[in-house]
Amino acid sequence: MKYSFEITRTACPKEKPDENDLVFGTVFTDHMFTMDYDEGIGWHDGKIVPYGPLSMDPAATVFHYGQEMFEGLKAYKTKEGRILLFRPDKNAERINSTNDRICIPQIDPELVVEAVKAVVRVDRDWIPSAPCTSLYIRPFIIATEAFLGVRPARQYKFMIILSPVGAYYKGGLHPTKIFVEDEYVRAVVGGTGYAKIGGNYAASLKAQQKAAARGYSQVLWLDGVEKKYVEEIGTSNAFFVIDDEIITSPLTGSILPGITRDSVLAILRGWGMKVSERRLTIQEVAEASKDGRLKEVFATGTAAVISPVGELCWKDQCMVINNEEIGAVSQKLYDELVAIQTGQKNDEFGWTVEV
Repeated sequence: MKYSFEITRTACPKEKPDENDLVFGTVFTDHMFTMDYDEGIGWHDGKIVPYGPLSMDPAATVFHYGQEMFEGLKAYKTKEGRILLFRPDKNAERINSTNDRICIPQIDPELVVEAVKAVVRVDRDWIPSAPCTSLYIRPFIIATEAFLGVRPARQYKFMIILSPVGAYYKGGLHPTKIFVEDEYVRAVVGGTGYAKIGGNYAASLKAQQKAAARGYSQVLWLDGVEKKYVEEIGTSNAFFVIDDEIITSPLTGSILPGITRDSVLAILRGWGMKVSERRLTIQEVAEASKDGRLKEVFATGTAAVISPVGELCWKDQCMVINNEEIGAVSQKLYDELVAIQTGQKNDEFGWTVEV
């Protein structure tokens, strides 16, 4: 193994939560991974330590200029007790894509994957085994140099924290209601839409509040220039089934290159289905709905895997999709992906990595 890390185990293990009553992102495991970067030295001193607060200078640049990034993936426990990661190499690849955009030093992808494996291995007893549960993994990097000034920092901290999570939908998969946002903008080509940074999510909160006030669970973002092309649903990639064509926005630089998105495209093409990565207007979606040709809408992402949509609200139009029931494509994709991730089905793509 190319990388090894010092391990300091906690002297005060936490009580583990009831795995049948887990809430997303509220409980954290006993340990975390930390690693520092100093200009002229590089990434160094990777270690696993007890989970706990950070002590940072108030002038750390992450607080003032927002130089930070994060990722998200999961570890799954199979029926045989094996621990599987799903495409961690793609997360490592996306880390460096984001780092490049916001001027954080590159990090060896192999180091990222080995660090994930190492901390998951230490806290493997925290991985729940109840149906639809998993261990959420959050790698992130923050700028820690203490100075006030607009330039890339010279010091950073790379960390990984872990959280046992339950099913994204309590009571099983069910369609959501989505509000089409045509006032606020998430991202534009040339901006940071394709990077996984906190600023993108902070900028989305106002629209999310607006949608919630109207009784909708999330927003469908339109493009930031003409406000007519569909892009993402909340923080997830969006798919539309019109007639026999499954359409998703192309990776033009304003949307996140989702790992679940990429997996879904590969599976759909393997099934011989007609898949298009093309620009699609909200007007075309509305007309397809009116004509009865809009069969399904769903979002893809790490947290929910597949999130079917039962209703779209655009201006004064309410588009009910598939009688607000889960579509055949959505259900089949969800079942396929979960079966691969949890080792219930042979992984023909070579996506899973054992810890």
